[in-house]
Amino acid sequence: MTDRVSSKVSFSGRMANFMSRRTPNLGKRLSRMQAKQFEESAGKRGSKVRGKPIFRLTVVGRKTGEPRSVMLMLVRRGDDLLVCGSQGGTPDAPNWWKNLEAAGKASVQVGADTWDVDVHVVTDPAERAETWALLTAAYPDFASYQALTERVLPIAVLARSGASTT
Repeated sequence: MTDRVSSKVSFSGRMANFMSRRTPNLGKRLSRMQAKQFEESAGKRGSKVRGKPIFRLTVVGRKTGEPRSVMLMLVRRGDDLLVCGSQGGTPDAPNWWKNLEAAGKASVQVGADTWDVDVHVVTDPAERAETWALLTAAYPDFASYQALTERVLPIAVLARSGASTT
């Protein structure tokens, strides 16, 4: 696995993976600070990570029943948003992914705009190839995260509620 990893892993991807594995509380704290800035400014501040756009996903917790929010990379496929449960390439999927899968619906905020979405977990190989290409083109570190883990990083399509997801 070392040869495969070294040829595909960016420095930023390796650092995000290291932080996710070794200092997860730091990453959570920084994410919460950014989310607070995003919320307090109605999406005007805190809307980028390393120059790349992000958005807020809010989903009901599968154990608590309480709304849980997370800031994620903003990747579009037409009117839909794509999300990847990467968690920096750690061995386990992030809690927000587990909540999203369990709920099947969520809400998103992009800038000042908020809307409800239906969740479609990508399982079809052709759709996976298409969405993976879009995700890695928008945010190349997803490829690094995939190279640094044994699990297949899950992908979901978030479509406006009532709209088609394919």
